[in-house]
Amino acid sequence: MIGGMSERVVAACDGASKGNPGPAGWAWVVADGEETPTRWAAGALGTATNNVAELTALERLLSAMDPDVPLEIRMDSQYAMKAVTTWLPGWKRKGWKTAAGKPVANQELVARIDELLDGRSVEFRYVPAHQVDGDRLNDFADRAASQAAIVQEPAGSEYGSPEPPKSPDTVAAGSAGRGAPAKKRASARTAKTSTRTIKAKFPGRCVCGRPYAAGEPIAKNAQGWGHPECRTADDV
Repeated sequence: MIGGMSERVVAACDGASKGNPGPAGWAWVVADGEETPTRWAAGALGTATNNVAELTALERLLSAMDPDVPLEIRMDSQYAMKAVTTWLPGWKRKGWKTAAGKPVANQELVARIDELLDGRSVEFRYVPAHQVDGDRLNDFADRAASQAAIVQEPAGSEYGSPEPPKSPDTVAAGSAGRGAPAKKRASARTAKTSTRTIKAKFPGRCVCGRPYAAGEPIAKNAQGWGHPECRTADDV
């Protein structure tokens, strides 16, 4: 278990699913005082959704850290962060049911994370995914999770693994214009359209289980339309 000191430790975790659901992986990384990655781990999940991969990454990070060590955890999954902070108290009050009365998705993982967070000092920080010159720790975790999803093999500092390769999903601002490779232009188009929000014409239900009303802002995700904050990393 990593830790044993009282200073705050900065870490990041991420999950990846190539298909959502599809081949999935998780990863976490811990940094030194200069925010240089020092310890990391990644693993395979077989076939799973992106949300399961994101939650698993957080669970593995918390399990690996000394509970007495204050943590700053950087994540690009609004769903995973809100599931274990914003939505969790209400779910527990309702007997692990959503506002619509349906069972909470991924309850076992969320409950396990809830146990691991009990009594700990943890600050969650949202960072956007796949950004050139973005958060270096999130980028590292993203690349490690993506590689684990593809090769379905464990990796990390304890294995002496090399730094995970660059992610093909990262697109520089303005790099996908005229003359850019078709694949990169397509990635930029996807990123542009998937971040767009519209006002719902009709009421509906998000993938998180909570309803949205007509007139509320919604965004497209891999499984339809829902709350903008419930988009997964693969949707952005």
